[in-house]
Amino acid sequence: MSTITLSSGHQMPIVGFGLWKVNNDTCADQVYNAIKSGYRLFDGACDYGNEIESGQGVARAIKEGLVKREDLFIVSKLWNSFHDQERVEPICKKQLKDWGIDYFDLYIIHFPISLKYVDPSDRYPPGFTYDGKNVVPGNASIQETWTAMESLVEKGMAKSIGISNFVGALIMDLLRYAKIRPATLQIEHHPYLTQEGLVKLAQAEGMAVTAYSSFGPQSFLELDMQRAKDTPLLFDNPTIKSIADKHKKTPAQILLRWSTQRSVAVIPKSNNQGRLAQNLDVTSFDLSTSEIESISGLNRGLRFNDPPIYGVNQPIYV
Repeated sequence: MSTITLSSGHQMPIVGFGLWKVNNDTCADQVYNAIKSGYRLFDGACDYGNEIESGQGVARAIKEGLVKREDLFIVSKLWNSFHDQERVEPICKKQLKDWGIDYFDLYIIHFPISLKYVDPSDRYPPGFTYDGKNVVPGNASIQETWTAMESLVEKGMAKSIGISNFVGALIMDLLRYAKIRPATLQIEHHPYLTQEGLVKLAQAEGMAVTAYSSFGPQSFLELDMQRAKDTPLLFDNPTIKSIADKHKKTPAQILLRWSTQRSVAVIPKSNNQGRLAQNLDVTSFDLSTSEIESISGLNRGLRFNDPPIYGVNQPIYV
C-alpha cells in the first residue's frame, strides 16, 4: 500500500477508511470487513460516536490473525469541548479505552474551536452545544491546546499529532510556537473546493494533507443538507465521467486519484464490499496533467462542512 512519510518519521497510508456517519449497529462489521479488504488506516473521532464499535472491529481482526496492531494506522480527534489543557489527556485516555488500544497513530485537533467543557458522564459525545441547546465558547487558546497535544506524544499516547479545519493564518501562527510541528492537516477537499493555496502551504511546511468528503455533495446528502441537494453530483459531472470512461475506472476512483496523485491522502467509506476494493485501488493508474487540471477547474469554492450551515455560530472560515 502506498504511504506518505510524516514529519514525525512515521508512515501513513495514503488511502484509509473514514468512520464519519458509520452507524453504530454496523460499524464493527464494516471496520472488520475493511481490514479484510486491505484497509489499514481508520479515521475516527470522538464526535462520530462510534469509537467503541470501531475498536470491536479492530479487536476481532487482530484476534483472528488478519493483522497486528502495528499493521494499523488508527486516527482519532480531540473534540472542541476538551481544548482546556487539563482536559486533553483525560479525554484521549477515554478514547484509547473506547478503541481498546494503547496509542493512536495520529491524534488531531478536530476544529480550531474551543467550547465550554462538558463532562463525558453527562453527555458523550457532547456535540457543539453545552446543554443540548446553546453553543457556549470556551477559553482555551490553540497554543494551550497544542501544548497539551505535544505532551501526548511525549507520554506515548499518540505517535503523531495534527490539525483539521485550520486556515492558513492559524497554521502560520501555530508554527511559531509548536515544539512538535503538526504532522498532518485534514481538510474538506474535492473538485468543488480545491483549496490549492492551503494545500500548497501545508505541504511546503512539511504537513501531509488528508482530504475528507472527497466526493463533494455526496457526503452531505445523508444529512439532508439543502446546499448539497442543490449541487450537481460530481459522480455525474461530464468531465469526471469522461475521464473515468477513458481509464475504465469509476467516477469515485477518478476523484480519489485526483487527490492521491497530488500526494493528498483520502479517507472514503463504503458499505459495499466491491466499492471498498475499488476505493482502495486509486494508486495503480495515473491521470494526465491535463486531466488533473480539468478536474481542478471545476472549483467553485463551495464548502459544505461549515459550522454556521448547521446553525452553529462559529464562523471559522470567514
